[in-house]
Amino acid sequence: MDIEAIRQFCLSLPHATEGVQWDNDLLFRIGGKIFAVTSLDLSPNRLSFKCTPEKFEELLEIDGIIPAPYMARNKWVTVERLDVLSNQELKELLTNSYDMVFAKLPKKIQKTLTGD
Repeated sequence: MDIEAIRQFCLSLPHATEGVQWDNDLLFRIGGKIFAVTSLDLSPNRLSFKCTPEKFEELLEIDGIIPAPYMARNKWVTVERLDVLSNQELKELLTNSYDMVFAKLPKKIQKTLTGD
């Protein structure tokens, strides 16, 4: 996947938004909370996202995936090259990150987003 494909996929998730912050990082959010980040300046592009504790440990075994700076304690990883994982794996991981972040949102915000 390239950055544009990642962008399109992340924005296809319900109520996902994007914004640029911290110089030139593209952030994807749900309910104002970040579920994925990529740098627009670095080459090759990097992608960071939240994982389950089990998946965090599993992904760190793969060459080209490291603990995300400043966020590893919260089980975030950084994919240093976008070709390290298949497109399907990246989509699944991004969806899981989105779901985990959504689940931690206050119930009021969840209800506002879902219309329930």
